[in-house]
Amino acid sequence: MTAVTFVDAAGTARTVEAEAGSTVMEAAIRNGVPGIDAECGGACACATCHVYVEEAWWDRVGPPGGMEEDMLDFASDVQPRSRLSCQIRLTPDLDGLVVHTPARQG
Repeated sequence: MTAVTFVDAAGTARTVEAEAGSTVMEAAIRNGVPGIDAECGGACACATCHVYVEEAWWDRVGPPGGMEEDMLDFASDVQPRSRLSCQIRLTPDLDGLVVHTPARQG
């Protein structure tokens, strides 16, 4: 299992466990994490699973790909470490990952 911590805009942290191979978005949805709407179900078609990757994890997670970068144009409050959580696949190397959810999605 891989641990992921979601920190909301108010600073409340929630740590969940997820199977390696699943996505950060799937971990959020399965565990009822607020702030991840995921309206398209993970198809990289809505930008409602937007997160900010904590700086210490950025090199391991890496930048968005082309299609994801295009979808981030539709997200609110995009920052340099913005990613769509449906596009971050969990691996054992990401155990302990910390992401922040924006104040609003979409």
